[in-house]
Amino acid sequence: MTDPIASILKGWGEPAYRLKQVEDARRSGAREWDEVTTLPKDLRARLAEVVPLWTVTPDAVAESRDGTIKWRLRTADDLAIESVLIKHARGRRTLCVSSQAGCALGCRFCATGAMGAGRDLTAREIADQALLAADVAREADARLSNIVFMGMGEPLQNTAAVFDAIRELHSPDGLGISARSIAVSTAGWVPGIEELVSFEVPVRLALSLHAADDRTRSELMPINNRWGIANV
Repeated sequence: MTDPIASILKGWGEPAYRLKQVEDARRSGAREWDEVTTLPKDLRARLAEVVPLWTVTPDAVAESRDGTIKWRLRTADDLAIESVLIKHARGRRTLCVSSQAGCALGCRFCATGAMGAGRDLTAREIADQALLAADVAREADARLSNIVFMGMGEPLQNTAAVFDAIRELHSPDGLGISARSIAVSTAGWVPGIEELVSFEVPVRLALSLHAADDRTRSELMPINNRWGIANV
């Protein structure tokens, strides 16, 4: 994963352990550079001038009666994306993450599809959604146990960033999420499905089907005119 903070620290000649100090602080709930007290004060000030500590920041939050939390997050270039944290029994949480801001596929039932094409999220923007949610889960004595790529966007149109984010979230040095507890949902983007087949992390694949015949599915999901059910 190309991490802007890592690149900056390396370019400035900082020792490798500085990045670990940053990541430990982020996982401990630091939201601003001033809160990363393991770094020297002058280094924190320099970093604050050139790069945000987080690539996405909460802009609005809503919580349902069952404990589900939905965030509107802002990227550094002021795009709005959404993440949803779902509460389960025994302290488990599932996070639904976004992989794009907007979506070009135009599924008739989808609010994101009505936005049209936006841009791909970076691997860091995807992973930061999960790291923020993991902090919130810990504050409630719960744990983030599952990740589903079922938020805004078609994840298999953005495989480079999605795969890099999965590698971090699956890694013991990241959140250590089990591969079988990560699901990638697609509207039927066949080239991305083919890439997923050879991806080294054996995540689950979910298909957004919505209809069992091509005529109905094409009315709902224009992608079906390109790759019908049999192709998928």
